[in-house]
Amino acid sequence: MKHLISTDVSTAPNGSEASSVRPVYVLRETDLETWRAALPPSQRVWVQQHEFRAERHRLLPLPATDGALLGLACGLGNMDSWRDFSLWHAAPWPERLPPGSYQLEFAASCAPQEGEYRHVIEQAALGWMAGSYRYACAASLRDAGTQNEIAARLCVPKEIALATTIQRGESCALARDLINAPANDLGPEELGEQVARLGRTHGAEVTQIVGEDLLSHGYPLIHAVGRASVRAPRLIDLRWGDPSHPRVTLVGKGVCFDSGGLDIKPASGMLLMKKDMGGAAIALGLAQALMARSAPIRLRLLIPAVENAVGGAAFRPGDVLPSRSGLKVEIGNTDAEGRLVLADALTEADRDAPQLLLDFATLTGAARVALGPELPALFTDDETLREQIVACGRSECDPVWPLPMWSGYDDELGSRIADLNNVASSSFAGAIFGALFLRRFVTPGRRWAHFDLYAWNPRERPGRPVGAEAQCLRLADKLIENLWG
Repeated sequence: MKHLISTDVSTAPNGSEASSVRPVYVLRETDLETWRAALPPSQRVWVQQHEFRAERHRLLPLPATDGALLGLACGLGNMDSWRDFSLWHAAPWPERLPPGSYQLEFAASCAPQEGEYRHVIEQAALGWMAGSYRYACAASLRDAGTQNEIAARLCVPKEIALATTIQRGESCALARDLINAPANDLGPEELGEQVARLGRTHGAEVTQIVGEDLLSHGYPLIHAVGRASVRAPRLIDLRWGDPSHPRVTLVGKGVCFDSGGLDIKPASGMLLMKKDMGGAAIALGLAQALMARSAPIRLRLLIPAVENAVGGAAFRPGDVLPSRSGLKVEIGNTDAEGRLVLADALTEADRDAPQLLLDFATLTGAARVALGPELPALFTDDETLREQIVACGRSECDPVWPLPMWSGYDDELGSRIADLNNVASSSFAGAIFGALFLRRFVTPGRRWAHFDLYAWNPRERPGRPVGAEAQCLRLADKLIENLWG
């Protein structure tokens, strides 16, 4: 998925000359008069007659004297600082621009300064990639994925190094592809193949513990959740990087389809359950971004991959199941299965004592009720880490909202016959209960954060079509970059 080229003539598309690159004048409302005053008289009249006021997402073609397209003016609306420019300002452009090559231009006296300029170019590049994203379903997962239907190309100054930005955009596209894939194309085995393929590309070690071997290797909760399906459950384990570098471990919920189990969901509740592996897809996309830019870390990726099915072998409400940590879990609801598979994976991740442990999961509907689909919930007991994550989310236009890991609710996960229940008896605070459950499987004081996300766009917007969304990926990549480079 390459949508960015250099203004160097040698890299222009189809052998075209750099002079054929059209300008896109990026204008805030406050820049309009300065920019318009510098135009030739005919174009000043053109802009005035079309009542162009640099409104956000307003695009005005600028004709040459012979009627050919000379360039375009693109409005940003009311924006005080260029730091407020985000990828979503640029996301509509690739679809709305005619075929050709384009570069950003600014009103001379109102142009962003050096640091702001880099920010604008980076965000424009990400927005261009997001706006160019298309998913096409195919007969097999190998043939499906991102399709390049956009004929507009963005040219960037060759002195602006955009390798990391492009890798982030491509990793988001990978995560979107996996989440968008139908469940019949992407089960636990196919998800394992995707991780193995990524591992081969970057020289990582990938192992999988499959089916009954989960019991002999000590992952009883992952086995229990996935055992009713004809598609064998597994724990996918990727390791990459210098063992002497800081240890960073990512855990992603990989429920490739969730029927709810014996506490079966209604039909309407299953319609989007192909996306219940969204956490795994985002963790995998993040792993790709980190390896592609040779991040100086020792990376581990753990994905418990299962299908929560209905069958004679399904685990039941009221069952008491052992876990990898030794804690016994009473099953209050089989539709709270994601926290069960994450519990075994987090226990394994925790044993390595990583310097940073992040888990990603489409865990609770309660988080969506509280924050809606666009704002993932963040849980961590580490106040410094919380502030760092929120700041990275703000800078990368990849927001999260902290919710409290409220220990006062912890006893509501109690059980008379086990160490804890997988759900609380209360109908309140469901997202907090999910996070509190997971906390039982992480050593106190560990630098750990849990992201409860939706991984889906329910409404159509430029760069955010209805379908998969790689929430928290850019944020987490930026966090790790800030911490270790």
